Amino acid sequence: MTLSLSLADQIALELRADIIGGRLLPGMPLIEAELVNAYNASRNTIREALHRLGQEGLTRYVRNKGVMVRRLEREEVRDLFVVRRTLELQAIAQSGALTDDQSEGMQNAIDATTLAREREDWRAVATHSLVFHQQIVGLMRSPLFDEFFAQVIAQLRLVFCAAPDEQRFQSPWLERDREIYQLLLENNKPAAGEAMSLYLDDSERLSLALFTHP
Repeated sequence: MTLSLSLADQIALELRADIIGGRLLPGMPLIEAELVNAYNASRNTIREALHRLGQEGLTRYVRNKGVMVRRLEREEVRDLFVVRRTLELQAIAQSGALTDDQSEGMQNAIDATTLAREREDWRAVATHSLVFHQQIVGLMRSPLFDEFFAQVIAQLRLVFCAAPDEQRFQSPWLERDREIYQLLLENNKPAAGEAMSLYLDDSERLSLALFTHP
């Protein structure tokens, strides 16, 4: 946690992390009084943190109910994948050979995904796979893109929560993450970009299908 952040920023980041981690699900209420106690913060600070989450597209205010974690709409999901293609494919295209730190970050995400799958913790599988894709965007070495993409994957996490069968929805992606990682290790950017493009096409198709066949 960055010391220069305000308390409201810190709380917003922690709540976003809870969304990415699958601990806060679409439709869950974020009750102001409970958050005041949990974070030992003032009501104004909590309201400011919730306002930040609303600006990131993660919460919404419902009259007579208060602030709730958002459910995304179909067209918003399409837009998320426009962003993913733009950032992830560009990151691969402009990347050089992986540094040790970059390789380690990707390997750690894949190892965590593997362990979660062995435990049949499909919610964690989704979270760690998204962390792997954060590492992809991180190849651009842009803190602004990193921060923006963290907001994107939090919204994606809310989409994935809608899958009625998490195991079926999450099963295909680990091997494909491994393939992309191996191609990046080999510095085969054209093949890695092609693999990522197909990955995103399939992920978008299955994500949109959640709205057709809930």
